[in-house]
Amino acid sequence: MTFPNGFLWGAATAPHQVEGNNTSSDWWLREHGQLPSPHPVESPSGDAADSYHRYPVDMRLLADAGLTSYRFGIEWARIEPEEGFVSRAQLDHYRRMIDTALALGLTPMVTLHHFTNPAWLARDGDWRNPAVVDRFARFVETALPILSDVDLVCTINEPNMVAIMANSSEAFPHVGLPAGDPVVTENLIAGHKQAVDILRGAGKLAGWSVATQAYQPEPGAEQAADDYGYSREDVFMDAARGDDWIGIQAYTRTRIGADGPITIPDAAERTLTGWEYYPGAIEFGIRRSWERNGGVPIYVTENGIATADDARRIDYTTGALEGILSAIADGIDVRGYLHWSALDNYEWGSYTPTFGLIGWDSETFERHPKPSLAWLGGVARAGAL
Repeated sequence: MTFPNGFLWGAATAPHQVEGNNTSSDWWLREHGQLPSPHPVESPSGDAADSYHRYPVDMRLLADAGLTSYRFGIEWARIEPEEGFVSRAQLDHYRRMIDTALALGLTPMVTLHHFTNPAWLARDGDWRNPAVVDRFARFVETALPILSDVDLVCTINEPNMVAIMANSSEAFPHVGLPAGDPVVTENLIAGHKQAVDILRGAGKLAGWSVATQAYQPEPGAEQAADDYGYSREDVFMDAARGDDWIGIQAYTRTRIGADGPITIPDAAERTLTGWEYYPGAIEFGIRRSWERNGGVPIYVTENGIATADDARRIDYTTGALEGILSAIADGIDVRGYLHWSALDNYEWGSYTPTFGLIGWDSETFERHPKPSLAWLGGVARAGAL
């Protein structure tokens, strides 16, 4: 059960979730009641894990464990805190992050948009305003100089979830998710394609990541599952056709009956997010992507479990990796696995769900690597389960 030579092993974070004090972003405003939030806000992000200052420690822990890659984002709201004003100091900061990763032997995968927008963009309609396509392209061009020796660039993280959270016309149901907002979907796809053109022109390998839910039909509900999944997932997979790669992200499954999503059985194991424990979700997402977009190479850009039981994290990840190996054995081009997440982080309203390979003290910010980090590093060193 070995992985291909050159397979990337790493972990991922998002800037707002670990950096702290992202005060020019729309999410900071949501946390403080100045914009509506799609999620209940148990607590604001505050200092988060202070990875804005402590990223060298975090990266070294990953590298010393045996991982070979780190996926992190550059924060649009920091780089362009007001429209047209570019902070050279923030660009320099993110360039230092790239330099640190490279010096430690970590292949950087840089994400340009990970849920958060500059507050000025949010006030002007964010992804509903068609002007966002050119505004995002301008941001990509602004960031391009610091990406000079970065090969893998993710344009937009989970655009399907961005479109779903933007759908104010449909309340979040008790089971399942709203459909993706069609205007936001159109603008996200246009923004992605324009960004890919810019990045490819500079010699980058460009893609985006899609959050897959493993929409599994009950017998006879195959068409219902396809119909349900289209605006929530498939349209974004289809938009990746012809890209250099696609990121697949998965945590759980949604079973679909003739009338739509089915409630998780009471006896099913749940994670700290309330999702069903289902390691097979990532294999399902990989196979669906491969079938839909014409064989675009795949990176697992996020996969993990919110749990306080680190042994259960290892069990879940083992199951996920077994599924990835099965897909590879069938000829699917999977090129890397980046665990979500490197650190326990701010999960969009709460610090309660802990996904990290590394914990930290909220008073001192001292890092506490978990056994799962050493375990995953061991798998990476061996290239095998």
